[in-house]
This record gives sequence, structure tokens and C-alpha cells, in this order.
Amino acid sequence: MKEYDVTRIKNIALAGHNGSGKTSLAEAILFKAGAADRLGKTADGTTVCDYDPEEVKRQISIGTSLASFEYNDYKFNILDTPGLFDFAAEMIEGVRAADTVLITVSAKSGVKVGARKAYSEAVKQGKSKMFVITKIDDKDANFFNVLTELKTVFGPTVCPVVVPVVSHGQIVEYVNLIEMKAYKYDAKGNAIETEMPTAEISEKFEYRVDGLVAAVSEAVAETSDELMEKFFEGEPFTQKELIDGIHDGMNRGIITPVVCTSATELAGIDMLLKEFELLLPNPSEVYAAEAYTPAKDVVEVKCDKSEPMSAYVFKTIADPFVGKMSMIRVMSGRLNANSDVVNATTGSTEKIGKLFTLCGKKQSDAAGANAGDIVVASKIGANTGNTLTDNSRIIEFAAMEFPRPCYSMAVKAKAQGDEAKISSGIQRLLEEDPTLSYVQDENTKEQILSGLGEQHIEVAAAKLKAKFGVDADLTVPKIAYKETIRKKVKVEGKHKKQSGGHGQYGHVWIEFEPCVSDTLVFEEKVFGGAVPKNYFPAVQKGLEESVKKGVLAGCPVVGLKAILVDGSYHPVDSSEMAFKTAASIAYKEGLRQADPVMLEPIGELKVTAPDDNTGDIMGELNKRRGRVLGMEPVEHGITLIQAEVPMREMHDFAMYLRQTTRGMGSFTFDFIRYEQLPANLLTEVISAAGSEE
Repeated sequence: MKEYDVTRIKNIALAGHNGSGKTSLAEAILFKAGAADRLGKTADGTTVCDYDPEEVKRQISIGTSLASFEYNDYKFNILDTPGLFDFAAEMIEGVRAADTVLITVSAKSGVKVGARKAYSEAVKQGKSKMFVITKIDDKDANFFNVLTELKTVFGPTVCPVVVPVVSHGQIVEYVNLIEMKAYKYDAKGNAIETEMPTAEISEKFEYRVDGLVAAVSEAVAETSDELMEKFFEGEPFTQKELIDGIHDGMNRGIITPVVCTSATELAGIDMLLKEFELLLPNPSEVYAAEAYTPAKDVVEVKCDKSEPMSAYVFKTIADPFVGKMSMIRVMSGRLNANSDVVNATTGSTEKIGKLFTLCGKKQSDAAGANAGDIVVASKIGANTGNTLTDNSRIIEFAAMEFPRPCYSMAVKAKAQGDEAKISSGIQRLLEEDPTLSYVQDENTKEQILSGLGEQHIEVAAAKLKAKFGVDADLTVPKIAYKETIRKKVKVEGKHKKQSGGHGQYGHVWIEFEPCVSDTLVFEEKVFGGAVPKNYFPAVQKGLEESVKKGVLAGCPVVGLKAILVDGSYHPVDSSEMAFKTAASIAYKEGLRQADPVMLEPIGELKVTAPDDNTGDIMGELNKRRGRVLGMEPVEHGITLIQAEVPMREMHDFAMYLRQTTRGMGSFTFDFIRYEQLPANLLTEVISAAGSEE
């Protein structure tokens, strides 16, 4: 693949709701452009972009894939992102590397949450946007209903560019409102110019064409004072004025064009490629990226080959055969193969070896990449979010913001001795996916894998097996209960044992009382040498070992103060071990008498959800023993609910929230303190603890 100037590069992320046809559209684009020799199908597992074994098996996109190809003396970098919310990080990474986000909306099912989220992410990252209404050939498709819905949801920036002409429920031709030409498509997806439609061909279509052209003209008029003046004078815009106006409006975020396609019949794909060339901004036209100097000053980085080299690692792939592959967007200058660069994030030097471009899994060697291009490096130390720079100008680009993991499972190796393999395999997956986390719970000692949902964790476990050859069991994590006491008691602990030689003798009186502390508080108030000082550490050690297990369910004990007040000893038979044992006897008896109770962890919950769902969510939190602390609006139609909820009630809350809000809701949940477990749950917790032992 030859190298291209920044003005001949187009970086496009495909985003939208799961099942809206992103991968099929990418396949049709690649086939029509001659980059693929056949039109693959998701159902057959033959698409260029969904090549991972898990993607083929599940028939969904799991990771963002890169498809770079040449067409009409342009280089296109297509980033096909997943629509499932479990893999939101992939969409964020794809949008970061692109200049335009192509949002797919099914002509059959209309605007779904995935389209809203993709649009919102594009706005957040300052990218231009285009809607593609897909599956236009479906018998239940309704383009104009969906167009109206797009305008209702996303506002007046929505501007139709390619529309279908429907007669008796069938699409008879497609009209390009910029060219004001109509096309039919043959069985191979080739366009044949035809007459513009009349009212006889499609009911009221003449009126619709006039209205649609007026909508395009109005949108273009908003882009400059000169065009607005011409629009008010009633002069029609030239084709060049329409193209330049939409191009400029897209780049400024004030126009979002709408086109329609059928990926299976290849209808409209040629026009889409033409719109890519004419309407989409190239990397040098978009707003200059901001970066930070080592002194934390903000600088603008022009996407220019003559500038010092800077690049951003936007995605990492953990490949068991190739090793670590890093997808890199070159922000300025030129990145060369076999060169040394500075990792501005870590301060270390990176040795760039081979560079290559990807079209799905197909690799093509590259000598380098110019500003605005996307390239892949293998086996470098940099991670997702790192900035690579030339030594002459050290700068760092802002990191991406990812959703926090909210669904957790305990991971255990099926085969004994595979724990190390699981750990190293998951570390590779963590490099690939910043929304996964893997920690050991310090209380339960379980290895906890957390992600964005059930499918996210299942896919991670499947990748562990497929890529790294280790099978893992996933179970619901244990709750880290604790125990404490509610009243003060004084108890005796005596250990007396006579054997053939020396006996064992230890005798203590200890007062136990509640206190505020996560660890044992030990004091001694022994008078007259009843217990010699040299045995005090043994008594303390005996108690410290004992508090690891309470008397109710064997959970760690907190909030306990022990005061050694009296006892006795034997000059021959007493020993540290005997006093340690006497202390543990006193502990068990003391806790039984001191009104022991179970404590459960409580977390602070912050839920962001649409206003329509707040009543349902608050009702659900009440069922989960939560206390709602307050609500406040955070943006139009969205409310933040704050509550405190026991952790034992929260395991499946991620799935509940996703179903209730259709994916619009999100939450964070952080541990804040322990509270007493209600008496009606005590038996259940104790019996569960007994069955685990």
C-alpha cells in the first residue's frame, strides 16, 4: 500500500446499536472498493472485520477491527466497532482514532440506544457525524419514518443526502439530493442512472423531493453568511456549494448528513464511497488536537507531516502468536519503522520495529505512516492511551475516559496448578481491554474479574481458554462479612495440661468490649505480677490469630478491644504457647457472651438514568434494602440517584439497570462502611458460610 498525503486520508469509525448492520456495511464497502474479493456474511462467519473466533462463534462484534484500503487515490481507514454495551471501550477507542463517526440506524427498527450513545460519544470527542440508514431492502423498512425519528431525537442538524423512492412497498430507485440524480441498481449492485421520480412513480414523491431539497439547502445556508443571503434571495445552490457547505457543516458539527444503503444488495454503497470522498473531513481539516507539555501547558498539535512526530496508541490487541499489537494514530510528523521514539506517558524509549497496515486480519508491511494515518506496531511496550513522540518535542495527549467495571465474578482455575497461567493470561487481556479489572479480594482471598456485564466476563473467560489455553470457573463472589460484639464482658481462659515431663499451664482473665477499630486493640492492666510481662506478647498473639475467625460464621472480627486484667502462672509449666492457648479459649468464650453480631459491607451507589426510569429504579433499590439519599438532574432528561445499598444485593444490578433503561443507565458503586446485618438474614449467611467450609 502506497503512502498518502494527509489530504487523501479518511478515518471513519462505524458505530451504532448492536444488530444495526455495521459489520455488514463494512463488508459491502470493502467489496465495492475492491479490497475484498467476496461479500462475506456475519451469519456465515466470513466477514473481513469479525475474524476473532469468539466473534465468529457468537455472530457479534467484540473488538474494534481496522480495515485499511485504497480507493480512487484515497486511503480509507475503517474502524468497525461493537454495538454491545459490554464492549463500550472498543467504541470509545474507535471513535478516538477516527475523524468521522458513521452511525448506523436500521430502517426496520429505527433509532436505538446504541445510536444515541454513538452520537453522544462523537459529540463528546468533537468528531463529525453521518447517519447511514441500513437494511433499506427489508420488507418492514421505512426510511422516512426513521428520518423523521432522527430529526426528532438529534435535532435540525440532520440533513438527508441520499433517499430511496418507494413504490408499492418496493424501492425502485435512489435519489442523490446533491447531484439531483436518480439511480437504479442491478443484481450486482451497479448503479444505472435513471429519470428523476415523478408523483406517478411514488405517491407524493415530487412534494417530498422539493421538501428534502429545501431541507438540504436550509442546512447548507447555515454554514456561511454568503450562502444564507443567497438562500433568502431564493437562488438555488450549485452542486459545488452544496458539497462544500455540507463538508464544512460536518466539520463544524452543525450538519449530520443521512444516506441509505442495502449492504446485501450493494445498493447505495457506491454513493456512500463518493460521499466519503466529497463530504468527510480529512485529518488536517479537523480541529487541532490538544496535548500537554511536561510543564502541563496546553499546546495545539497540527496534523502536518512537517511537524515533529507525535502519535497516540488507541488500541492494543493481545495476540498469542504475533504478540502484543498496538494500533497507532499518527497525530503529526511521520512514524517510521525501525526507529526509536519516546513514550511520553512513561518516559521510556520505545523501539519501533515492523509497522504494518491491517484489513481485518490481513497484514501488509508499511515503511512508515504520515500525519493523519493509522498504522499497527507489534511487540512494543506502550499500552492503550500512551503517547509516542519525537525526542525534539515531548508532549502527551489526554487519556481516553472509559466506563468503570460494574459486574464482577470470582475466577478459579479448573485444573490445579493453572493459577499462574490464569494470572498471566488475564494480564494480557487487561492490556487489551481497559474496562476489565482483576484483583484479589483482601478479605475473601478470591481472585475477582470485573467488567461491564455478564457477556463481557464470559468473553474474557472464553479468550483465556482459546488464546492462552487455561480453563477457568466463574462463580458469584463471596461477600466479605465481618463480626463484632455489642457488650462488655469479663471471661476466664485457662489451659492446664499434665503430661510425662513438663506440663502446660496458662491462665488469664480478659475483658472484651466494643470499640471503633478495624484491628484488635490490646491492653494490659495486670497488677502484682499475676501474669509475668514476658507472657503479654503471647496473649496478644493468641488473640490476634483468634480474631481472624468469629464465633458466628467464622468471619474476621472487628471493633474489638481486649484488656488483660488478671491471671496466674506456674513457674515450671507456664510457657508462651500455654498463654497463647489460654487467650484463644478466653476469646471464644468471651465472644459468645458479648452479644456477637454479623456486619455486612455497604456501598455508595450513584445511578445515572433517564427521568422516565427513576421511579422503577427507586422501587428496585427499596427491594434491595437500599436507602435513597437524593436525586438531582445532571443533563436534559437524565437524573442522578444517590443511595446506600448493601453489597450482597448488588451482584446483578448491572443487568437490571441495562434492561430497565435499555442500556441508557450507568452507575458507580464504592464501598463506604460496615453495618449490622438484619437478624432475618443471619441464619442464611451462617448456613452459607458453613457449607463453604
